[in-house]
Amino acid sequence: MRWLTAIPVYNEAAHIRDVLSQVRRVSSEILVVNDGSTDETPRRLSEEAGLRVLTHPQNRGYGAALISAFGYALEHGFDFLVTMDCDGQHEPSRVPVLLEAICGVDIVSGSRYLRDFRQDTPAPGDRRRINSIITQEINARWGLNLTDAFCGFKVYRREALEKLRITETGWGMPLQLWVQAARQRLRVREIGVPRVYLDPTRAFGGVLNDEETRLTYYRSVLVNAERDILPAATSPTPCALLGCESWEECS
Repeated sequence: MRWLTAIPVYNEAAHIRDVLSQVRRVSSEILVVNDGSTDETPRRLSEEAGLRVLTHPQNRGYGAALISAFGYALEHGFDFLVTMDCDGQHEPSRVPVLLEAICGVDIVSGSRYLRDFRQDTPAPGDRRRINSIITQEINARWGLNLTDAFCGFKVYRREALEKLRITETGWGMPLQLWVQAARQRLRVREIGVPRVYLDPTRAFGGVLNDEETRLTYYRSVLVNAERDILPAATSPTPCALLGCESWEECS
């Protein structure tokens, strides 16, 4: 059983060394997708030994970085893919917790709103409001029971990646993912993770800094996702029928 931890980065020179140091404690296979960074990120990555790196010559977007990670994991035969951000929001020490939870499901997704942690920090008001609106709309339309539609801290089973056809290259990529997951009848489990914002003033950039423009964009991603052409869905086999008692047995 092999898993890969993938980290999309764009101008994360301030955090990359510390994040990688922590990730190495829980994962021996690490992929960094450098999405066209223009700061010191490329140099610092070149100083890291034993690291897998994919480089986009120009910035293509958060979704594009994850699309590259998905393809890499499939091409190199990994059984599971862990994805996490590099801005200090996600605690690498929680990777084993998410991996343990993959037994019996296809996608494990972190949620910053499922439960409280002592290290929680307040979420920026606009982000929490829009997250709540979009999460409710996804649940109502697709019968999901999510509490956090945007958390990038996830574990994917290989078989789930093979069924996804992600094309959204921007910040709205997780929304296309949820629509496809529902249509493909993928089994999803949320796991509570701390809500940590080291820099609550950090912006999306460009027109998405405007709240209403961002909300309109997210809704357009949902509408477009309904038009995606997907392989025929198959009924999942419950993990219990396989006699699994731990995630190592669920490969």
